[in-house]
Amino acid sequence: MIVRTLEECEKSDRRVESETGTWESTRMLLKQDNMGYSFHITTIYANTETHIWYQNHFESVYCISGEGEIETLADGKVYQIRPGTLYNLDQHDEHLLRAKSELKLACVFNPPLTGKEVHDENGVYPLEAEEVA
Repeated sequence: MIVRTLEECEKSDRRVESETGTWESTRMLLKQDNMGYSFHITTIYANTETHIWYQNHFESVYCISGEGEIETLADGKVYQIRPGTLYNLDQHDEHLLRAKSELKLACVFNPPLTGKEVHDENGVYPLEAEEVA
C-alpha cells in the first residue's frame, strides 16, 4: 500500500515549479509507483495563462478550488472552470489554461509522469524512455 500526504510531498522533490512561474505541481503518485497513471495536485497562479499541448499524454483534471477557463485552440471553444468541474484532454487537445483566481486542481496522467517534467516550448511534456533495469 502506498500512503502519502500532500504536506509531506510538498516538502520533497515531488514538488515541481514551472520555469514560466505560472504553476506548481506536487506529484503524489509517479511512474515509479507502478500504478499505470500518475496523480498530482497542481496550483495555477491567479491571472496567468499557460499554453499546454499534451501530445504524449492523456489528462483528467478536477477543479478543487478557484475559477478559470480553458480554451481549445483547434476550435476556439472556451470552457469555464470552477469547483466541481472535471475536464478530460482525451484528444491531446492543445489549449490555453487561464486562471482568474488561484486554481487548485487534482490531475491524473496516462501514461504516468516520472516527476520532473515541465512544458517544452510547445506546451508538451516529453514522453520519457523506459528505464533500463
